[in-house]
Amino acid sequence: MSNAKTDAPKHARVVHHGDGIAFLNDARASGGGVIAGVSIITSLPDISELPKLGDDGWAEWFVDAARLCCASVADDALAIFFQSDVKHASTGWIDKGALVSRAAREAGLTTVFHRIVLRAPAGTVTHGRAAYSHLIGFSKKARLDLAKPGCDVLPSAGETTWTRGMGVHACRAACEAVLAWTPTRTVLDPFCGHGTVLAVANDMGLDAIGVELGGKRAKKARALTLEDLVSDEASKT
Repeated sequence: MSNAKTDAPKHARVVHHGDGIAFLNDARASGGGVIAGVSIITSLPDISELPKLGDDGWAEWFVDAARLCCASVADDALAIFFQSDVKHASTGWIDKGALVSRAAREAGLTTVFHRIVLRAPAGTVTHGRAAYSHLIGFSKKARLDLAKPGCDVLPSAGETTWTRGMGVHACRAACEAVLAWTPTRTVLDPFCGHGTVLAVANDMGLDAIGVELGGKRAKKARALTLEDLVSDEASKT
């Protein structure tokens, strides 16, 4: 009897230890302005991860990075962002959904979907980060099909390896959008962290490319599987 897990086709994963911005610029330069055949799914670094930039500097960096992600995908691909709003003492409420939407418009992309992903049950009081995240997809050509409505609110982000990570349910929703609305079959995450996006993409039949500045995180991203995520979550219960 064949083993389904053993016999299942293996989908490619490459994780680069380096800077995501530099990777995107280099890939665009060698690809004539876009990175053909990929859709981007990513979560850009929070202001707390880049404190040396300061409030205004981080906001400028964030919009520039989001615009670069949007400009890097081909017309028939998606650029998808998973971002949590932040309650910040000096700047007030940081609406990351508005920031990535601004960047997408500047890059000439249209909003295909905008979902709210609950990080905590509705009504939960949270400090610092909002109790929800934005999951927003943009494209030049893909358009929302109103005859095929989908879920606009995900009750849980799903299993994740760290508090800032993109949960399995959110990753799955993003990959489903790539499969449904684009011909691309490779997912690129230029800020891949521990690699949850990459693991879910591989599990769903997509090839994956990740870029991560932290060496330990890059190493984990190369090896992380969906089974690891599920077993980690089960061990907590």
